[in-house]
Amino acid sequence: MDAPGNISWGVTATALVLLMTPGVAFFYGGLVKAKSVISMMMMSFGAIGLIAVLWVLYGFSMSAVDSPLQFAGNPFADFGLAESAAEPGANVALLSVAYGATFAIITVALISGAIADRAKFGPWLLFVGIFGTLGYFPIAAWVWGGGWIMNLGSALFGEESGIAVIDYAGGTAVHINAGAAALALSLVLGKRIGFQKGIQKPHNVPLTLLGAALLWFGWFGFNAGAEWVSEDMGKVGLIAINTLGATAAAILGWILIEKLKDGKATSVGAVSGAVAGLVAITPACANLAPGWALLLGALSGIACALAVELKFRLGFDDSLDVVGIHLVGGLLGTVYLGFFAMDQGLFVGGDWRLLAVQVLASGGVLIYSFLLAGAIGLAIEKTIGFRVTSEDEIAGIDQVVHGEEGYALTNA
Repeated sequence: MDAPGNISWGVTATALVLLMTPGVAFFYGGLVKAKSVISMMMMSFGAIGLIAVLWVLYGFSMSAVDSPLQFAGNPFADFGLAESAAEPGANVALLSVAYGATFAIITVALISGAIADRAKFGPWLLFVGIFGTLGYFPIAAWVWGGGWIMNLGSALFGEESGIAVIDYAGGTAVHINAGAAALALSLVLGKRIGFQKGIQKPHNVPLTLLGAALLWFGWFGFNAGAEWVSEDMGKVGLIAINTLGATAAAILGWILIEKLKDGKATSVGAVSGAVAGLVAITPACANLAPGWALLLGALSGIACALAVELKFRLGFDDSLDVVGIHLVGGLLGTVYLGFFAMDQGLFVGGDWRLLAVQVLASGGVLIYSFLLAGAIGLAIEKTIGFRVTSEDEIAGIDQVVHGEEGYALTNA
């Protein structure tokens, strides 16, 4: 992993994944009102600033445990990375820290889409810090750092079974985690004024398309980046083709549903489908044959296109469809592995045991994240207030919260 080629790919992948969070900012920014675009994008950039600092100080230390029974690692084990920076293998160790930070950042940033147009910036940053500390950092330890999810298969079926939860790049730790938290926050903050189907259109579709392009570009680092720690990086080809194929198939699945339901395929639908496919393939990118990846992509586009309508039927205002895309797509991709993971899935030579651990891991993260985010959000709302006033929401919160306008063209 310390070969020049591996290091180069590690640095490149870290930059690619970091670029994804500005991609989220553009994607979300184009979907909201013109008077809320600065607020929406600042929620992502605020997450970059705070989570990166916390990760360096203690988040990385919390993301690995010595026992599956530990909740999280000791935050003071390597506070500020003093030991990591001084050890002989610091080059590799610190690159691993930087790469991991980008996952923590985007996980929390994704949540912001559920509370668009109505959240205060200061309370949002408070939520980011607390949820990152109690939400993402421990869950990263559960999934990748020796925690209970990483050891679930051996605990239930014995080490000789070879059964282990598959989540290569973050179906549980990133997408189910963010989606469940988004659902909780949308319930805590309540509906936007006038919330109903069709009342609000994206104010800048090209901005959203640009964001989706940055996300797809960066996702190759997101999915294939961890291969830099492998001597031969032997799965990069499979991961790359699955990241391409599943995403493309998801676009077709989503716009098919749009055409059947509404008579037209939209550009916002196409890029929403792309994101749904990227989400679904995230946990499965290294463990599916390309044909099964195409099927997963198509199913995710269809399922998520239908799922985004649930907020109107069930009455929760997930403004930018974090639940319908990230929670549903993350669940689909993670559980799908139980059926189609190479040599292990129920339909491709395996048995029910992999499916069982995939479902248990997904459910555990979903419940924990939902309850935690709900508790944090409710505490903030009842103390310092999380939501802006109705007057500020109607006027547009960019000027009120940030003193800026996204489009100040009158004096240009």
